[in-house]
Amino acid sequence: MKIAMIGTGAVGGYYGALLQQAGVEVHFLLNRDFAHVREHGLQIFSPRGDIRLPQVAAYGQAREMPRCDLAIVALKTTANAVLADILPHMLAENGVVLTLQNGLGSDTHIAGIVGADHVLGGLCFLCANKEAPGVIRHLDYGLITLGAYRADGKPGGITPRLEQIGGLLSNAGMEIQWIDDLLAARWRKLVWNVPFNGLSVVYDCLTDVLVNDPETRALSRQLMEEVAVASAACARPIEEAFLQKMMDYTDMMAPYAPSMKLDYEAGRPMELEAIYGNPLRAAAAAGVAMPETERLYRQLVEMQTATP
Repeated sequence: MKIAMIGTGAVGGYYGALLQQAGVEVHFLLNRDFAHVREHGLQIFSPRGDIRLPQVAAYGQAREMPRCDLAIVALKTTANAVLADILPHMLAENGVVLTLQNGLGSDTHIAGIVGADHVLGGLCFLCANKEAPGVIRHLDYGLITLGAYRADGKPGGITPRLEQIGGLLSNAGMEIQWIDDLLAARWRKLVWNVPFNGLSVVYDCLTDVLVNDPETRALSRQLMEEVAVASAACARPIEEAFLQKMMDYTDMMAPYAPSMKLDYEAGRPMELEAIYGNPLRAAAAAGVAMPETERLYRQLVEMQTATP
């Protein structure tokens, strides 16, 4: 199986390196870091073992890549407009796209390009940052939750293709969890992303500060509860114990700068629509208000607009 890794930042670099180290043929599509990675390869620093790949198959253009059986989209959702010019050039006839992206809406967007039958969704619970071109620092965790996409929004079940792709990733050393309801999993991921991504930007701090300060901890919990209420209104109830589990994970997590904070500090667009705008619109359509989430969303929009 040939795999294309579309985006080789923290997520794509880490998981792609695991796959190549396991002997899988991986082709990496990059933008600004293309020349550096083509010359120097990838380097991963991880508590689970460092990886040094002096040579990788790096490309600056999708048209230069071979047709691949699996395309893993590890771009930020803010870059999804480019996928219409990428996927048709490098996806094999019966190929599959696995999107490892945050928030709501990316699966539907990609299905509009390649067809719903060719889309799988994945959610990463991974603490990793890109420190320099081709250099990834893995801090903690790494679980990928996999689900099958359905255009009608219904649970897709555990399909043979889903099991096959999950088995491939598992054999490369990744922790994999199969789920039968992709949309439910995306709402559950928002339980963490909504509070900790946005608050890390607004309060200019890492996750440990957010959970140790009584005010921001209470606000984080309130945002989690709003996500749970909205998810239930969209027929995806989330149990109370899961909210506490996410808080407990964050308590145990090494001090971490979420991706939205890193994007803001670097002057890059933040994933505001996928993580905030789309869930807010889905909640409103279901008749549910998310006042603290909307307040945070508006703060972030203002901060992004004011960024030079």
